[in-house]
Order: sequence, then structure tokens, then C-alpha cells
Amino acid sequence: MIERLARFLPCLEWARHYDRETAASDALAALLVTLMLIPQSLAYAMLAGLPPVTGLYASILPLVAYTLFGTSRSLAVGPAAVLSLVTASVLGPLFTAGSGEYFGAALLLALLSGLVLLAMAVLRLGFLANFLSHPVISGFMSASAILITLGQLKHILGIKADGDNALELLGALARGLPQTHLPTLAIGVASLVFLQLARTRLAGWLRALGCTAQVAATLARTGPVVALLLAVLVVWLLDLSEAGVRVVGPIPQGLPAFSLPTLDPALAVKLLPAALLLGLIGFVESVSVAQTLAARRRQRIEPNQELVGLGAANLAAALSGGLPVTGGLSRSVVNFDAGAQTPMAGSLTALGIAVTLLFFTPLFHNLPHAVLAATIIVAVLTLVDLGALRRTWRYSRQDAAAMLATMAGVLAIGVEAGILLGVGLSLLLFLWRTSQPHIAVVGQLPGTEHFRNVERFAVVESPRVLSVRVDESLYFPNARYLEDRIAELVGQHPDVEHLVLMCPGVNLIDASALESLEAIGARLRTAGIQLHLSEVKGPVMDRLRQSDFLAHFGGRVFISQFEALAELDPQTTRRARDLRRSGSCPPHDHPRDGEKLP
Repeated sequence: MIERLARFLPCLEWARHYDRETAASDALAALLVTLMLIPQSLAYAMLAGLPPVTGLYASILPLVAYTLFGTSRSLAVGPAAVLSLVTASVLGPLFTAGSGEYFGAALLLALLSGLVLLAMAVLRLGFLANFLSHPVISGFMSASAILITLGQLKHILGIKADGDNALELLGALARGLPQTHLPTLAIGVASLVFLQLARTRLAGWLRALGCTAQVAATLARTGPVVALLLAVLVVWLLDLSEAGVRVVGPIPQGLPAFSLPTLDPALAVKLLPAALLLGLIGFVESVSVAQTLAARRRQRIEPNQELVGLGAANLAAALSGGLPVTGGLSRSVVNFDAGAQTPMAGSLTALGIAVTLLFFTPLFHNLPHAVLAATIIVAVLTLVDLGALRRTWRYSRQDAAAMLATMAGVLAIGVEAGILLGVGLSLLLFLWRTSQPHIAVVGQLPGTEHFRNVERFAVVESPRVLSVRVDESLYFPNARYLEDRIAELVGQHPDVEHLVLMCPGVNLIDASALESLEAIGARLRTAGIQLHLSEVKGPVMDRLRQSDFLAHFGGRVFISQFEALAELDPQTTRRARDLRRSGSCPPHDHPRDGEKLP
């Protein structure tokens, strides 16, 4: 009974073996993540255009929900920079940031995002995330980080500068530069320098002073909290809020109230595409992090159950006054390195945030916006990887084009348009690439039963049998191309009597391609040539048996290409064997012109 329930409540599995030692490891990890999550939560709520306290609210019940339903032992759930950016970009044009309507719409967006994720889990639609290719995600993350950084510079400079894209933000920053508030600039720059040094150098300096590597790394990760407390102290001592430095102000003390977001059907319909986008982005980011960390401990996660965990976390955020959440890379790595053994570390983190809300929110009254902006900038700049564009271009110009289109779309138009442009271009390029599959004439490698491309290897060809290998699944975009290519090859080999279509790379033959095969077979028969198939995969063969094709095409389906050639032209197979024995043909592992690809 417990095993069956554990499929829906993974916490039942690890809870049976939970002991004091595991609890101690989870508690240490939770302490570090709590210290890291406090400034991040405040900052990401501000990035989303919401009151800073909503970031703390989103770091309590969502973490508990993921503890119950998630499968990753190390994933740390909470607000994330990219999700906050998407939230602001969606709600900004509809409502005034900070208004009650804006806040209600943010809760509704979190609710819809959670429902979308749960619906995907019920329908087992986790594969939809595959439509977000790695180049598209990489380009989206890099461009979003740049856009976030540009948007936060106004807080560093202490000026007003708004815009929906990079060009508008740059123009607004340039126009506002003369009004730079120097005390705010000093706090912002000092925070940037301190946080960057804490991230990159502090651990090394502490090790040089005699600290162990683990202690040094732990202290370095508290950098954002130290920066926050120092900034609060400086603003309080120098009374800089009276001098024009913008501060967070009073933060409500106490736990979030439990309430259902206002359900506006018209607004829900308008927000649904954005909720789907938020769900997919959050799911891809979270699962990527969870799988990477799980592999390091030889553990595994269940992607469809992760949809449940993330969906429940977003529902909990919506019901407790938070904002959309997902698993974060930096927090999860800290959680993993600190020794978290189970998802209970997330619930212990939630306890730490709850204690902060109950007793320590007055400390944040004098927290400058510039420090939160610096926290965001230092965190998101690690997502920028412009070198990936160069590496992708060298390997695949089609993928690089999709990546570049995503980046350009995010920076020039907006986050939603950018990622939709990247996904759309990726799908179009995929259809274009597969619409002209690689189709090669192959021959037998002397002394073997292997067949390779005649343009790359020294092989033996049959004058009577034309062996053609298709290196792509056959479906409607490439069905006509297959017909044209076969006709072209037959025209180049006028003496052939048989054509064997070699199908080791064919995983699918759809209805359009099946009709094309029937047409190819009929045209070849008219020309006195018989069509055959070889190396057809089992699932494809099962589909063919459900049609009339095998009964009417007149040829045979061979297990291997060697069997086909040995049956249809045994003299060629003997000649290939004799050439190998006589040594008159180069060895098969030396392809023509130094080629190494089959």
C-alpha cells in the first residue's frame, strides 16, 4: 500500500529511512540556503514588480509542497530571476506595478502556472519541454540576464528609466544619466564589487588565512546577507533615506494569509499563454538542475512527478500571496554541496524564512533598492554565455540561428516574443532539415557484411542491385523528396534490376510517406525494377503490417542489407570477399580522402 502511495507522494519513500544524521545534514543545508534565499527572494519580488515581502511568502508553502510531491533530493525551490522577469513583462502592460490589481494578477498567474503544470502531469506531457531546445534556452537565458541587468541599473544609479526592451532601456538610462543620485550610486557600486568579490575571490582568501575549503565556501556564500546587513547599517547610521536613497520601507511582520486569488475569467484567458510559458521555462530549468545533481549521487528523478511537485509549489504560492516559483540553479548547488540528503531540507528552509517573517522583517526597513539590484545583477550575469553562440555556430548554423533569433527577440521585442520566435524558428529549421534527409548509395565493404557510403569508402557495388540508405524517418515533409531522389538515382544507374531501400535510421513511416513508397514501387515496376526493404525496425514493421503495402509492393523485406545482396546478387558478395582475401582493396577502416564518417 505504501509503495503505491509513494508513486504520488514520494516523501513516503525517503521518510521511512529518515534519521537524526540525515536531519542534521538537511538542517545545515537549510541554514545556508535560507541565508541565500532571503536577499534573493526580496530582490526577485522587486524584479517582478511586487512588494518585496511576496518573495518571502513564495519561499514558505511552495517549499513545503515540493517536499511532499517532488522527487529530487537536492532541488531548492523558490522565486527565480527569469520567472520574475516574465511575470513583470506580462503584467506590466496590463496594470500599474505595485497596485492591488497587479498583485492579484500575479497570484492568478501563479495559480494558472500551477494548474498548467498539474495538467501536463496528468496528461504526461513532460515531453513538451523538449520543444525548448538547448540553444533556444541558452539564448533566452543569456538575453534575459542582459535585459534584467539593464532594468536594474536604474536602481544602481538612483534614476527613473523604464522600457519594454533593451533599446528602450538603454535610451532611458542614457537620458537619465545626468540625474544620477550619487549616494545611491556609491551604495550600488560598492555592493556590486563586494558581491562579485565574495562570489569569486573570498573563498580563496579565506583558505589562505587558514580556513578549511568547506568553511571558506560556506562563508563566501553568505556574501549577499552580509551585503544586505552592511547596507542597512550604513543607511541607518548616515540617515541616507532622508538624503534620497530609496529603501524597501516597512515590511509586514507575520506569516502570509491563506486566501484564494480573485478568479477573473477574462483575465485568466489573457494570462493563460504566459502561464504555459512560465510552466515550461520553470520545468525545463528545474528538471535540468535536478537531473544534473541526481546523477552526481547516482539517484534519479521522475520528470512527470516533477511536474506535480512544481505544480503544487506554484499553487501553494498563489494561495499564500507569493509569486511563480521553480528550482533555482545556485540555491540547488548550495543545497547539494552543503549535504542535503532529502527534500526535507526545503521544508527546513521554509521554517527559516517563516522565522524571519515573524521576528526579523523590521531589519529590512532601511534596505536600499540598490543592494537588491546588485544582488540580482551579480546572480543573473552568471547566466550570460555569449561564447555559446560562437560554439553553436561552429557546430550547427541552424541551431545558432535559432539561438540568435531568441536573443534578438528577447532584447528587441520582449521575453515572450523572443522565446516564441526561437521555438518557432527551431521547429521550422527542423522541418527544413528533415525535409531533405541524407540519402546515400551504399556498397559492401570488402571482407565484411557492412555497407557504407560509396562516396566516402572504398566499397564493392553491385551492377544489378542499387542499395540506397535513408538516414531519417519518413514523414510528410520529406515524402516527395524521397520520390524525387529515388527517381534521380535510378536514372544514374540504368542497368539495375533491384532497388533495396536500407532503413536502419527510419524510426517512423507516416501515411504520406507510405503513399510515396507505394508510388515509388509502382514507378519502379513500370521501369522493370523491383523495390525491396532491408533493416526495417520492429515498430516500423508492425505499422507496415497493419497496411496493405507489404501485400502489394511485390518485393521482400530483408533482415540485413548483406542478406539482401547475397540473395539478389550473390556474385557481388563473393567478389567483395575475394577482394579482401587478395588484398587488392584497401582495408575497410580507411575511408576515401581521409573521411571518418560512415
